[in-house]
Amino acid sequence: MRKVVITGGNKGIGLALTQRFVEAGDKVQIIARDFSNQEEFDYQNHPLVTCTQFDLSEVDKLPELVAQIDEVDVLINNAGLLQPITYENYPDDRMDYSLNLNLIAPVKLTTMLEDKLNAPSDYTPRVVNNASIAGQIGHPDIWYGIAKAGLINATKAFSKAFQGKIIVNAVAPSPTETDLLQSIPEHRQQAFLRNTISGRFATAKEVADTMYWLGTECPEYINGVCIDINNGSLPR
Repeated sequence: MRKVVITGGNKGIGLALTQRFVEAGDKVQIIARDFSNQEEFDYQNHPLVTCTQFDLSEVDKLPELVAQIDEVDVLINNAGLLQPITYENYPDDRMDYSLNLNLIAPVKLTTMLEDKLNAPSDYTPRVVNNASIAGQIGHPDIWYGIAKAGLINATKAFSKAFQGKIIVNAVAPSPTETDLLQSIPEHRQQAFLRNTISGRFATAKEVADTMYWLGTECPEYINGVCIDINNGSLPR
């Protein structure tokens, strides 16, 4: 039984990941700011799921969160937020929020959990980061794009620093069928669709299945890699 920590594991891609892990018999600790959502998969009452309420943008309080994590074999840094704000109108507090949630929190959480990930276990510990195509293109939400580009770099940096003792990989999805999709203006959604091979967005399950594979079964030689999930919608 793996011990899995999933940030933002209560919605969208994170919830699909939670479901995959518990179906495999793994124990999941979800970290999220709000657990008021009702989903078809009743994660809140599942015996293998623990819900820990925490606002990941409050990075100065991360030691308090880490103290609530007893064991971890797989860390999924999934939580993130895109804001429909362009660079010339970006308030400082929203910039700080974006950087804290999308970049600083996952980097610090990985750093703070290194010893717990390295604790004796039946599994090689793994970290999987949910980055974004936004980190590979000139994204209109400039601070979101900067944060996701930084998360891709952190993935590669951590994989080198951990020297194979902890496997660290990432995914970079293009827009996916989750609540976050509603943050993207309709004209940009249509532009993405025109550039995809199948003419549709990814499903949460498709992204989650890739992240699950990286967190469980992918060869250990796949390390420091960011897998593009964009159906031919290549970065420009």
